[in-house]
Amino acid sequence: MPVVLKRLRVRRLALASLMLAGASVCSLSSAKATPASDNKGTWTLQGENDAITTLKGTSDQYYTSGLRFNWTSGTNTLPTPIAAINKAIWGEGVQRISIGLQQLIFTPRNTQVSSPWAPGQAQTARINDRPYSSLLLGTVNLINDTDRTRSVFGIQFGIMGPGGLGEQLQNGFHGLIGDTKNQGWSHQLKNQPIFQVQGGRIWRLPLAHVFGVEFDMLPSAAAAIGDYQIYGRIGDVFRIGQGLDSDFGTPTIQASGTDGTDAYKSRRPFSWYIFGGVTGEAVGYDASLQGNTMRSNSLHVIKKWDVGEIHAGLAFMFCGLRISYSQVWQTQQFTTAKSGLFNYGSLMVSAKF
Repeated sequence: MPVVLKRLRVRRLALASLMLAGASVCSLSSAKATPASDNKGTWTLQGENDAITTLKGTSDQYYTSGLRFNWTSGTNTLPTPIAAINKAIWGEGVQRISIGLQQLIFTPRNTQVSSPWAPGQAQTARINDRPYSSLLLGTVNLINDTDRTRSVFGIQFGIMGPGGLGEQLQNGFHGLIGDTKNQGWSHQLKNQPIFQVQGGRIWRLPLAHVFGVEFDMLPSAAAAIGDYQIYGRIGDVFRIGQGLDSDFGTPTIQASGTDGTDAYKSRRPFSWYIFGGVTGEAVGYDASLQGNTMRSNSLHVIKKWDVGEIHAGLAFMFCGLRISYSQVWQTQQFTTAKSGLFNYGSLMVSAKF
């Protein structure tokens, strides 16, 4: 019992530290200066995959694929009632709206067995490997910018289960390229409607300007609640480059609390930066791990409440385009995961018109 109590105290202390760090980030002063207007929308196509990676590893395991298509409006083009809601939430600043569609696919580590149970294992709801699941989600976010902050608030809605079309996309693509199809999709999580409320803020803090090269930091905080995920997240990114005031960094598909950060406006013919950062997440609930919300016998694994990420990459902006690549290393999300630091790549292309 003392060992258990000690572990609980350590976890509570870690959670308290995370909340304190989040409060410190939120207390940072933000400049309220108005950014330059931007009358062009931003269209974004983003793909993430454990096969799109700079590291050698096994593909098709855990978070194996993400696709996102998104449109972010130009500044101050919102209808008056929506603009009033945005201002009531975030205060003064230039406003945008972001509308997107995304698909996420999760598979177990072993994709060549047709059943999640080992031979002779009792067919209990809890298993040792992540269950198959896919989500098809729509996202609507309100965005408010000042010169030093980007604030996002919105909703996600859609479906988790066969309606997410994960089996069709993954095995259809495998068949197209002559690869082996994954065998266990018949045991994926059942259909479940998804509704999320989410929000977050990114601060842009200039650090130095040396021989034409700029340095800054992008601390952030985000949270979400719904029947897909409940979490709180804080992070920080360090960037080196030119034209850092063009954007607020490059998001990953899973970081939905700050989705909509695709919008950018470069004041230079060519802007670039390299970046590296860390993120800490306190996870209260994750249906893709813990199973269907309203089904007591749904397949599930035991989630970890504390998940960390290290990410690094580069971005270029020229001729109205922004191209970025991120490499993400993620700690284990459930207790029986065997990946160590799981990694995946994220490639994103945005265009303004």
